Amino acid sequence: MESVLTVLDTYMPIILAAMAILIIILFIMVIVALSSLSSLEKRYRKLSRGVDNKNLEEIIDGYMEKVEAVEREGREVKGLYDGMDQRLKGCLQKVSIVRYRAFEDVGSDLSFSVAALDEKNSGFILTGLFGRHESTTYAKPVDRGISRYELSSEEKQVLKEAMDKK
Repeated sequence: MESVLTVLDTYMPIILAAMAILIIILFIMVIVALSSLSSLEKRYRKLSRGVDNKNLEEIIDGYMEKVEAVEREGREVKGLYDGMDQRLKGCLQKVSIVRYRAFEDVGSDLSFSVAALDEKNSGFILTGLFGRHESTTYAKPVDRGISRYELSSEEKQVLKEAMDKK
């Protein structure tokens, strides 16, 4: 027993230094653990804000229901968007107008041609010819950029301008 006490007496400063280092390391570990716990508590409070005395499972179930409701609404909105997009493709989107003098005895550019086309370049050309004693209006259908009726140079010009629009 005396030999153990002698050894302890000899190495006591080293043992005390090692114990002090171990205590410092453990103290740092406790501080880190408390900091992590504080961070976790803040995240839990953020997760459970506005909820009184509910357990975590009820809170998560509530959030999942909200997520599912938002997903359903998103699908509904996408369906509405797709339907509107399809209808929009059939609407008149490209319009062009040209004014010109059809007859020499008329002093101004009172005649006109208007092309109104959809996405597929289908629509119509409306031409109004103004003369001194009479005025005439023509409508010519256009299907995919082609009219089955003969087009004047002004009508061809207005059709090309309308088709070139994006």
